[in-house]
Amino acid sequence: MENLISLVNRLQRACTALGDYGEESALPTLWDALPSIAVVGGQSSGKSSVLESVVGKDFLPRGSGIVTRRPLVLQLHRLEEGREYAEFAHQPKRKYTDFAAVRKEISDETDRETGRSKAISTVPIYLSIYSPNVVNLTLIDLPGLTKVAIDGQAENIVQDIENMVRSYIEKPNCIILAVSPANQDLATSDAIKMSREVDPKGERTFGVLTKVDLMDKGTDAVEILEGKSYKLQFPWIGVVNRSQADINKSVDMIAARRKEREYFANSPEYKHLAHRMGSEHLGKVLSKHLEAVIKSRIPGLQSLINKTIIELETELSRLGKPVATDAGGKLYMIMEICRSFDQIFKEHLDGIRSGGDKVYNVFDNQLPAALKRLQFDKQLAMENVRKLITEADGYQPHLIAPEQGYRRLIESTLITIKGPAEAAVDTVHAILKDLVHKSITETMELKQYPSLRVEVSNAAIESLDKMKLDSKKATLQLVEMECSYLTVDFFRKLPQDVEKGGNPTHSIFDRYNDSYLRRIGSNVLSYVHMVVGSLRNSIPKSIVYCQVREAKRGLLDHFFAELGKKEAKQLGKLLDEDPAIMQRRISLAKRLELYRGAQAEIDTVAWSK
Repeated sequence: MENLISLVNRLQRACTALGDYGEESALPTLWDALPSIAVVGGQSSGKSSVLESVVGKDFLPRGSGIVTRRPLVLQLHRLEEGREYAEFAHQPKRKYTDFAAVRKEISDETDRETGRSKAISTVPIYLSIYSPNVVNLTLIDLPGLTKVAIDGQAENIVQDIENMVRSYIEKPNCIILAVSPANQDLATSDAIKMSREVDPKGERTFGVLTKVDLMDKGTDAVEILEGKSYKLQFPWIGVVNRSQADINKSVDMIAARRKEREYFANSPEYKHLAHRMGSEHLGKVLSKHLEAVIKSRIPGLQSLINKTIIELETELSRLGKPVATDAGGKLYMIMEICRSFDQIFKEHLDGIRSGGDKVYNVFDNQLPAALKRLQFDKQLAMENVRKLITEADGYQPHLIAPEQGYRRLIESTLITIKGPAEAAVDTVHAILKDLVHKSITETMELKQYPSLRVEVSNAAIESLDKMKLDSKKATLQLVEMECSYLTVDFFRKLPQDVEKGGNPTHSIFDRYNDSYLRRIGSNVLSYVHMVVGSLRNSIPKSIVYCQVREAKRGLLDHFFAELGKKEAKQLGKLLDEDPAIMQRRISLAKRLELYRGAQAEIDTVAWSK
């Protein structure tokens, strides 16, 4: 199962490349789901010595105060043979064979991120060590817990370190390696105190007791190592660190391991525990446990990855495609977006989306109701009929029928239909404008580009305004045509008047009797109703032809014509995407690439398992 640890190593490095390295504020991500081992301990607890013993090399910076100021993700790769070397993720092409140079690079890379201010940073350093003397294992070395800040450090650094450590070890997939010195009271151990807070049952905590050989004479750590004084799910492991004299003399680490084994084997207090003591045993136990944990987490990782891929693809689809770089690509992109908008607009008119039914409602309800409200009776009241009929006679009364009077009565009545006709045109125009705004809102791609959204909206409204003018002109012409030419057959079918029924010797205002005038008014009203019935059908046809049909056919024709004249720079201004959205798309695309790669790798491991 060695490939499991290698797999997690690769995924952790990829996560960090995306800026996802388990910060406290981060949402649950792949990093959080990956099993890891975090090394926790107070300053001077021997934490660095434990790590160097596991690796078998001196490679960690040493000194007073807070030396570790960034998480160090230490990835160990066992070689069957060959020379030991180290690689940093930030220097992928350089192999370090001098581990003193590794120590210096850790310090230098820390300063590059934090400056020389002695501040801390949550951005990890990745160090891979390849050696025949290690087991496959990944450890995350965290800054040592401290009680006070030293000179040159902010007062809040104590809390900042605690927050950073907690952000790692509180995650349920984190294995805690709690390092405590044996020559101090375990009750005051910072590592044990914090691990107990996040893992009260000790189900994912390994206890490491350092400096066992430095305890006061007459005392020992047997009860701790046997799990009697502080019980954990896993047995405690004691280690013997190199002395400062050994460090100063650069005593070989392999020799130090041998010396450690001899100490436990020859100590009367610890010889019965010697088989599970020492840094070599610690490395093997952690490697085996990490493999088992990773293996158990594979189904959960697969589920998380599959779910996240769907979410990322959905959001990327919502954000739309990135902006093309060349003029042709930009033009094509704008045209495609406009076609999407145009299609949505047509769907509203055709009833696929809501809104188009409002146009029908204008023709089926509003226009007939408006025509019905026209007061033709008032227009054809006796006084008005008498006035127009007698005025039409001029200086000499008609002998048979007052034709000119008829015409004036009909024209003056029909002209009132212009009001409802214009209102119908305006109402349909307002509906079409509303559908344009709805379609703009529903065209997801237009949300990306504010300038294009404004231009498309303005172009569509401008087209509708022109169509309204054409529609109003055509519709009013229908009314005017009815006024300018009367249907002769209608009047031929009416009973012919032999005489006017008046007295020529009377006053000009009394040439026609009331019954005759009423009959004229009735005839005119019948004719007007016939015309209204005809216009009730033809006005909607005119409006649909001039507005609805034209809007469906070429709402953005003029905009497209102007678009073809623009240069790349002008087209680019229309595609002025919010920089935050652009950055978000890039970030999502990188994350999607990570998760797809992780999916392929984990699926391979799962099948081989």
